[in-house]
Amino acid sequence: MSVYFVVQEEVTDQEGLRDYMEAAKGSTLGRGRALVVDNDVVPVEGEWHGSRLVILEFEDEEAFREWYDSPAYQKALPMRLAATDSRGVLARGIN
Repeated sequence: MSVYFVVQEEVTDQEGLRDYMEAAKGSTLGRGRALVVDNDVVPVEGEWHGSRLVILEFEDEEAFREWYDSPAYQKALPMRLAATDSRGVLARGIN
């Protein structure tokens, strides 16, 4: 079953986010792919956190964990967390 890593972010340090994105390139998504990377989302309903939305799709939770828990991504992750106020969830698809 596909899973989706969904992140809402308020960017507080644009340069730090650029540094994170450069560092994160070293962590291949493996069996995943980026579906959405939007820096200017348009809220339609309710309270929304930040202006940046990222949605990554993985074929299953194991594939997500292979990427997220990898040494390469764990090295980059603190840079994103320092440059943003983030909310992240792992959501399961309906297949």
